[in-house]
Amino acid sequence: MHYGSGSVIPSRSAGFTNTGSPRPARPGQLDQMMADNIAGGADPAQISEMSHASAAALLDRVHHTQSAELVERVLTLVDREGVDVIAELWSHADPDSLPGILWRLYLLRTWMRKNRESIARLWRIGEPVATTASAIAGVDQAPTEDDIARTADSILAGAFTGDFAVALERAAAFTDVVALGLRIEARKLASFGTSGDSASSVTATSSAAANSAGQPSAVEKRARAKSARLMHTAGNLFATAKDFRHGANLWKRGRLE
Repeated sequence: MHYGSGSVIPSRSAGFTNTGSPRPARPGQLDQMMADNIAGGADPAQISEMSHASAAALLDRVHHTQSAELVERVLTLVDREGVDVIAELWSHADPDSLPGILWRLYLLRTWMRKNRESIARLWRIGEPVATTASAIAGVDQAPTEDDIARTADSILAGAFTGDFAVALERAAAFTDVVALGLRIEARKLASFGTSGDSASSVTATSSAAANSAGQPSAVEKRARAKSARLMHTAGNLFATAKDFRHGANLWKRGRLE
């Protein structure tokens, strides 16, 4: 897992926009004109209009389809179109907007699938005993790598084929548990002053020598730095979970656009 990367996406201050713009005709993929405009450096207002229009059209189209092929195409949109193009369209949208939430859901899926082994371990740390979070997220008490990948797909697919608010609540519950696992791991690092592995006699000797001089050892410094990175990532994940919950509440009130 790339712990130092921050989070699924940093949370930004919320802003709510309703453009009322026309919907693109091909929601299964990016309209070519949209992609060309992005590459050509469209102005921020134009990008915002396209982001809201495309997000609304994508969600509406899939909700009204029975095509498994279309659902699969939408699920793998980032895989096929490339994360940079999708990011240019949606990543700057506020977290309390539909494109902003969809971007976070897509990025969450990508992150979960890429780091499934580490995330499975963090889930077991953050949720050692099944709680309501397990039930909401739909994750077993001790998930495997494959369980994490399936959960990643089912959360995003559920956003398009089921209740959008439920999908966001699942994403929030899942992200909270992983963030808690990171926080617990960070505290252990800070407490033991090691990288998480068993300390060797050499490490112990160097630590003792450094401590005798009143200075932290190189190992302790690395452990503290890593602990700080984990705490930072956990904080960003908690903020992302909060964005998901806020988005779910807005959706229930008909205000997520």
